[in-house]
Amino acid sequence: MLDWSLLSGASLAIAVVAAGGAALVVLLLGRGRRWWSRRVLPAVGVAGALTGVVWAVVTFSRLTAYPLPAVVWFAVLAGSLGLALAVVRVVARPWRWRRLVVVPLALVVLLGAGQAVNAHFGQYPTLRSALGLPRADEVELSEVPPVDEGVVAVPDGASVASVWTPPADLPKQGVVAQVSIPGVVSGLAARPGWVWLPPAYLVAPRPLLPVLVLVNGQPGAPGDWLAGGRLAERMNAYAAEHGGLAPVVVVPDDLGGSSVGNPMCLDSRLGNARTYLVRDVPDWITSTLRVDPDPAAWAFGGFSHGGTCAVQMAVTATGRYPTFLSISGEDEPRRGTREQTVADAFGGDEAAFRAVNPRDVLAGTRFPQVAGRFVVGEGDKDFRAQGERMFEAARGAGMDVELVVLPGQHGWEVWGPGLTRWLPWLGDRVGLTG
Repeated sequence: MLDWSLLSGASLAIAVVAAGGAALVVLLLGRGRRWWSRRVLPAVGVAGALTGVVWAVVTFSRLTAYPLPAVVWFAVLAGSLGLALAVVRVVARPWRWRRLVVVPLALVVLLGAGQAVNAHFGQYPTLRSALGLPRADEVELSEVPPVDEGVVAVPDGASVASVWTPPADLPKQGVVAQVSIPGVVSGLAARPGWVWLPPAYLVAPRPLLPVLVLVNGQPGAPGDWLAGGRLAERMNAYAAEHGGLAPVVVVPDDLGGSSVGNPMCLDSRLGNARTYLVRDVPDWITSTLRVDPDPAAWAFGGFSHGGTCAVQMAVTATGRYPTFLSISGEDEPRRGTREQTVADAFGGDEAAFRAVNPRDVLAGTRFPQVAGRFVVGEGDKDFRAQGERMFEAARGAGMDVELVVLPGQHGWEVWGPGLTRWLPWLGDRVGLTG
């Protein structure tokens, strides 16, 4: 039951939303004009006011760079109305024991509203992920046995796959571990991140595998890649087709310790997020994991905010991340308008922003040593045009780039398949296959 699907179209997902709607209807039902005029209408007014307050907080505090879709606000309104109606029924006189059921009904409304939003974004694909329960493939990193028998030698110019023979004890799947990656140099406060280790990493002798650093969207958390993105399942499928070989995947927290933080992958007044990703994360990886240290074997990717960040890394940290994957990214780092962004990050210094803004840098510099792939959603009104602009800018700067348009909007129906779409290319690019 914990692994039943909550994605759009699944029977459980539909049942939860339908139950929420039915519970709201039951809370609305009453007799007489007085009920509707003195109870329902004030409750509707309160729900509308609460929704307006939430909208104002989200909008004016710039928790997100773009307006949230209508489904979010309908869900907030429905949940607020359910709570308001429950309060009305509980405090109404005379008291009857039947009013005790209004609290469970209000909870069902909230669950239905939350599931409607979840179905839109695909954030939590199962009950297990929604409840935050441990994964079956989760281990402590310290439990991964060290390999002291050496590594598989790969001649210059050859791929790992060309010299790799899967051993008899090769696990069928990789493992995930939650890890702490401190901001030693940057000083950035970071929440725990995640590591996925492929089957080939778990045997002896092990090859020196390439590295893929992935970041999430904003608001968000590193675990989003595992829950909504089904990262482990996608990487396991790739590894199964390549004798257990796959990049080691590291998902750090670049948002400064908060889901709503947004230092924009820059070093600025908002925090040293770039230094964290360029110095602290690679230092931790090379000192903790046995991987290929050559930057040619390293790639950086992400979705939404992370897709924007991927291009930033390719442009401002080419020596560390010469390969990138940008999924549904923006055409520049953003906290509201450009004026607001420049004010927040650089105290109004437009030149300082332009010096690190990828679109401005690409206009005056060529990057023939960089390769990247772009993914945009066919129906993604805000981000598709921006992704296409960045693709053209990258191509104009001499990068080896391609773009693919996938069905969907700004959600996991694009982001997860976007990673899967370009994994074969990525494996060739970082020397794993090919």
